Amino acid sequence: MYILETNELVKQYANHLALDRVSISVKKGSIFGLLGPNGAGKTTLIRIINRITAPDSGSVLFRGRPMQSGDITDIGYMPEERGLYKKMKVGEHALYLAQLKGLPHREALSRLKIWFNKLEIHAWWNKKIEELSKGMAQKIQFIVTVIHEPELLIFDEPFSGFDPLNTQLLKNEILRLRDKGSSIIFSTHNMASVEELCDDIALINKAQCVLRGNIGEIRRSYGSNVYKIAFRGSIENLDSVISPEHELLEQSKERHSITEIKVRSENGNRLLSAILPLAEVVEYSESIPTMNDIFISTVKN
Repeated sequence: MYILETNELVKQYANHLALDRVSISVKKGSIFGLLGPNGAGKTTLIRIINRITAPDSGSVLFRGRPMQSGDITDIGYMPEERGLYKKMKVGEHALYLAQLKGLPHREALSRLKIWFNKLEIHAWWNKKIEELSKGMAQKIQFIVTVIHEPELLIFDEPFSGFDPLNTQLLKNEILRLRDKGSSIIFSTHNMASVEELCDDIALINKAQCVLRGNIGEIRRSYGSNVYKIAFRGSIENLDSVISPEHELLEQSKERHSITEIKVRSENGNRLLSAILPLAEVVEYSESIPTMNDIFISTVKN
């Protein structure tokens, strides 16, 4: 079942076409990657989903029916551009925003204390927002986005400003939210995070959705029958083993007499069978393109 669907969305600003018949479907309880270069139309799409702006044509479905103004309370949105009142104290500000999301004072306070401990910022409760680093302020923004436990969460570049340790901390919390039933739209330029977190993606380029689907299926569809094999030592007359059925693309020696080769082959099993009697194979894998490779290739083309 889909928590959110957009159907043929069109949005024009003066002489700029921001969205051109864009359709996406976000499965309930999944993480959906919304990808695209700068200026592609992602922010416009997110603004329409959040009812900040309206499309010129097309529709948005939430829980299988046309989206209504009241549905916005079931959406948590963390924009790339953060907005916190710098002169307010951290705890006071978080409490204020949590109550704006509809939580009673006591419930808001209880949930905030749990989240402040989870993200290791409880010591900053009485500090002013202006005293926080970018990463610390980001944690506050994350907390007030998820505090009311909405069904749909939208994160726009959530790891910006984080060191690797805090990035992993936030990733773990996002995965935990998904496992508890939240549906998540995740917009980022970090393709490694997309591969790690997302189930499905949509790639928008020049206002159009140019690629969509399950990440694993997309990566496999871009495969070109290239295999990487590493074996100990060397093989005499390697060319006779590789060709003519297999095409040797690359060969290198490294890691204490380990030979690595890249081969294009229509049948990886036959290739492995040809090498196994001749050497000790220590690694064998199909070279499937990364999402970063696919992103660049798709946008360029």
